[in-house]
Amino acid sequence: MTDPEGVGEWGRSILLTHGRPTAKVFVLLHGLTASPLQFAEFGRLLFARGSNVLIPRLPRHGDADRMTAALGQLDAAELVSFADSIVAEARAYGERVVVVGFSIGGLLAAWIAQHHHVARVVAISPFLGLIWLPERFGPAVTDLALRLPNWFMWWHPVTRERLEPRHGYPRFPSHAIARIYRLARRLAEDARSTRPLTDDIVVVVNDSEVAIKNRNIVRLAASWLAHDGTHVTTHHLRGLPPSHDIIEPMRVPGIVARIYPELIALADS
Repeated sequence: MTDPEGVGEWGRSILLTHGRPTAKVFVLLHGLTASPLQFAEFGRLLFARGSNVLIPRLPRHGDADRMTAALGQLDAAELVSFADSIVAEARAYGERVVVVGFSIGGLLAAWIAQHHHVARVVAISPFLGLIWLPERFGPAVTDLALRLPNWFMWWHPVTRERLEPRHGYPRFPSHAIARIYRLARRLAEDARSTRPLTDDIVVVVNDSEVAIKNRNIVRLAASWLAHDGTHVTTHHLRGLPPSHDIIEPMRVPGIVARIYPELIALADS
């Protein structure tokens, strides 16, 4: 994994290797505006269990300038190309590729499950829709968002650019969200019509989710299960406080301490 110029030290891809191919290699895909450090602690736990671990930087992420506008140009084709390339790269580090992704990374993990032969995919709270946006209005809202000027929104309207942790962007662009939403709808259509190439899939639903639409995650799992020969497990995380980012230790240490053992078991059972 080679990162381009302009990527900050905090935003670089992470490779944890035992110096040889291992029985399993884990690919960990972080969320929108985050960086590989979001999954660093999780990756170290898997590495300690004897596997190689790749934590790639998603396209247009990790810029040294946290206020960069580069993410505004992120599109679906770029994300799909990234997913294709990281699966190919991972095969050099292990016999069986296991992909784990969260949020936007969870969407890409699900995309990989649909379009690639890998040993297992664990999609944690994959971005398949916004909790506040009814599905019937989704295409129209998406089209409108892409016709309007790109609008950068703060994750937190009070802390704004001071948002922690520092290894991520404090804001996100409307055009990127709209394009990612279109990719999610495309995946849902593919899953209804075609059997996924990965046979072992786990989808993780946070019952206390505040941002993404859990109903769409359940629908995707049902679409996959409708195809013969596909093993799909839906795992619910229950009893958490209202939350979305359940992976970042610096943001939610209490949640992480509670759910990491569950997620490690799902990934490396």
